[in-house]
Amino acid sequence: MSNKEHDVTRRQFLNYTLMGVGGFMAAGMIAPMARFAIDPLLRPKTKGSMVQVADVSKLTNEPQRFQFKVHKVDGWHEFDEVNLAYIFKQSNGDIMALSPICTHLGCTVGWNSDPAFPNQFHCPCHGGRYTVTGVNIPGTPPPLPLQVYDLQVKDGKVYLGDVHQREGA
Repeated sequence: MSNKEHDVTRRQFLNYTLMGVGGFMAAGMIAPMARFAIDPLLRPKTKGSMVQVADVSKLTNEPQRFQFKVHKVDGWHEFDEVNLAYIFKQSNGDIMALSPICTHLGCTVGWNSDPAFPNQFHCPCHGGRYTVTGVNIPGTPPPLPLQVYDLQVKDGKVYLGDVHQREGA
């Protein structure tokens, strides 16, 4: 075996050197951009904080609509998101907070908004209906009950947190 087979020509050496330097330069430019794009995905998700929404003394057995703001951070964008909730006292005295977002296609439902369906949540978009506790009525489009908010009562005030699908649904 001769050394000629393993020798690198001047042209091959320059080619390898330029390719290596170019690769390092490209990686140096691409790495910060990739980190910038991927960073929001790498951040740990935190549970939302509780926001004061209503006074317990003003709640009745009839669902009432409350509007409140939640401070959100989405990547590098910070903003105040306006949310809605229907809050009421159940017959056993427990307080319940329902999201007004229909589980069919995301429209906003209204309480007692259609005279044809008294004492029900009604979705005007596709005719979805829910009972007072947010359970979807069979034979209507919604596949699941209305979502509920995490709820705390402290010092006579109702605080709401994240919205989630109720257990057993």
